[in-house]
Amino acid sequence: MTSEFQTFFAAAMRRTGVIGAVAPSSPGLADLLAAITPTTGSPAVVELGPGTGSVTAAIQRRLPVTGRHIAVEIDQAMIEFLEAAHPGVDVVHGDAANLTDLGVKADAVVSGLPWSLFQPERQRRILDQVAAILTPDGAFTTFAYRHAGAMAGARSFHRLLHAVFDEVIVSHTIWRNMPPARIYVCRRPL
Repeated sequence: MTSEFQTFFAAAMRRTGVIGAVAPSSPGLADLLAAITPTTGSPAVVELGPGTGSVTAAIQRRLPVTGRHIAVEIDQAMIEFLEAAHPGVDVVHGDAANLTDLGVKADAVVSGLPWSLFQPERQRRILDQVAAILTPDGAFTTFAYRHAGAMAGARSFHRLLHAVFDEVIVSHTIWRNMPPARIYVCRRPL
């Protein structure tokens, strides 16, 4: 099997407008993103843009055996890698702009999508889909690279988060990620 880094790098080269990272998420970033995963009951967690699965593994460590983990990925090579590396995860070939097609209510939505690369209309469409599938007590978490904060797409995304969710919490900078990033935790869709 191809290594995680080889799979990630090949996909990033194939899809430069879709994959915005230069490397998989660090363990620290992955753990913070996955922290909203419920640890009891039978929760449903939807992961957007799981890539090669660094965040997937963090979600799996927290998710109870009775939980369901659905990973929505657009790149076929990454889907194949995820299916082999994480057989307990329901990997779906799909687009985050069509989450309601999953037919599930999520207790947590964890995103690794490159928001600053998307046009505002696509950002809004995906965030509306996230809001539509979240349970009333559910949470959404995603990240943004610190250096991208001045980009128009990043500024648009920040404004949209506040337009879609009642609560938006921004974390400290995770300096040990490449590149450094911040986490957004969002609750109560408006």
